[in-house]
Amino acid sequence: MYHVGSRNEPPGRTGFAHLFEHLLFQGSENVPREGHFKYIQDAGGTLNGTTWFDRTNYFETVPANELDLALWLESDRMGFFKTGITQEKLDNQREVVKNERRQSYENRPYGMAFETLLHNAFPKGHPYRHPTIGYMEDLEAATLDDVRGFFDTYYAPSNAVVVLCGRFDPVEAMNRVNAWFGPVPRRTTPGRPDIPKMTLEPSREVLEDRVQSPRVYLMFHSPAFTDPRFEATDALMALLSEGASTPLNRDLVYEQQIAAGVSTFTWPTEDAGMCFAVATGRPGGCADELEDALRRSIANSVESGVTKEATAGAVNRTRLALVNRVADVGERADALAHAAILRQDPYYVNDSFGRYESLTRTDLLEAAAVLDLDRANVVQVIPGKSGRETEQETE
Repeated sequence: MYHVGSRNEPPGRTGFAHLFEHLLFQGSENVPREGHFKYIQDAGGTLNGTTWFDRTNYFETVPANELDLALWLESDRMGFFKTGITQEKLDNQREVVKNERRQSYENRPYGMAFETLLHNAFPKGHPYRHPTIGYMEDLEAATLDDVRGFFDTYYAPSNAVVVLCGRFDPVEAMNRVNAWFGPVPRRTTPGRPDIPKMTLEPSREVLEDRVQSPRVYLMFHSPAFTDPRFEATDALMALLSEGASTPLNRDLVYEQQIAAGVSTFTWPTEDAGMCFAVATGRPGGCADELEDALRRSIANSVESGVTKEATAGAVNRTRLALVNRVADVGERADALAHAAILRQDPYYVNDSFGRYESLTRTDLLEAAAVLDLDRANVVQVIPGKSGRETEQETE
């Protein structure tokens, strides 16, 4: 896992971290194009990579006797990727990412909602203002020199963490890590980008899309993953909607029957937190009525729903989620890497159980201050033509 994501992209180069993730599977000085996939899959393993605001990760799950293969491939692209990239590979993967943007954002129902929320909720110059996938015009503008510069800047040992989970001898495994990664030269990497001052002004936008039911998104600025108040905010989100008997589900889905589904959640981002309330209406429903009902339900839930019993249930659900996250070897590795990269503390994976267990009703009530409905960033998605359709017809 590398400590680089979409927040590190310079102006005019949005989507570059994600494009770069794709490129790193296209071979290096020592590995042929598509070789990374072939070697791992031929060994009976699986592999992938993902990009987010604050990090990019690459992971392999392989039989225990293939540890050297995975370590070699990861260390090879850390040390010898630059000479293996070509204009042809860049052009090919650029088209892959552009098609992914079309499929996952522009042509997917409700696909533009989060991009719109981010753009409206953060000021110009904020590294979280744009989506990880980036914008089409910026993807088109990426050059081979950009790729090589991005590699030199961020893909260095000092900006990465290697996590091993599974069956191995720790001492011998560390020797293998040192053997493969030790020769990769150190490079100085830049610090975190400057964060513009937040004004916390509310925003509102209505998007037409090819959907049958309206959907309402409320976004609130909240404690980041590194903030001591993060766990209380996370537990509060679980209290509000995680489960059929939770306040928002009970109120909007079962009693009022104005929503087909509702969810609340927070993103564990590093520099500026975000939490969300999302309600999907029923076919033929009104987005304004759905939003009004969602706002009332949040206000009522905070006022009377944060009981000792509800707090205990929310804490139990969040701790169960932690257990589930470390039950699988791949998820465990991912949790350790996130804690090491974003908090500089891999032991948080263990400590988090106690942090959640110690939460009280008072903690959750204090966390509820982030749900300031007067400052909510709102996106309504309503049935109609998508914005992309409209633009094409205008052209």
